[in-house]
Amino acid sequence: METLKRIISDIKAVRKNDPAAKNYFEIILCHTPLWAILKYRVMHPLAKIGVPILPRFVMTLAKVVTGVEIHPSAKIGKSFFIDHGIGVVIGETAEIGDNCTLFHNVTLGGTGKHSGKRHPTLGNNVYVGTAATLLGPIKIGNNVKIGAETVIIMHDVPSNCTVVGAPGKIVRLNGRKVNIKLKPTKS
Repeated sequence: METLKRIISDIKAVRKNDPAAKNYFEIILCHTPLWAILKYRVMHPLAKIGVPILPRFVMTLAKVVTGVEIHPSAKIGKSFFIDHGIGVVIGETAEIGDNCTLFHNVTLGGTGKHSGKRHPTLGNNVYVGTAATLLGPIKIGNNVKIGAETVIIMHDVPSNCTVVGAPGKIVRLNGRKVNIKLKPTKS
């Protein structure tokens, strides 16, 4: 039942966020990033209970068809939206809150230097622009906008801000313009 509720919220998120989506039939038939999300929604509970190989295999097929790579063990909240999708990578220990949006070529990946929790955690209402790269067991707060091509490696991001650049820096915090370097994450 919970899986079905999440699927419905994801479909509604496409309708809300994609101006090209004309109706729900078209969304289900033509929005390929949603196909990857739907497969994830079905495979995640199986991965959670330790079903071997099948969740990874199904998600590998989804990656081949959609260009979106979501590890079935990642944790993703409700109303998740991926726009365009090609090149999106969501790692095994990534966590994504509710009402989050990722654009194409976004990577939520690891650095190769950590074990256990290796991938980013995104709060609620996080918007990640095209080709942004977030690496390591970092925490992104709630209500955060991350600009296109922004690079955040091993730096946490507070809530209610906008981050841009490579390396990323905070340019808006709590509605005010700022210019703040990110603080390194303790690992």
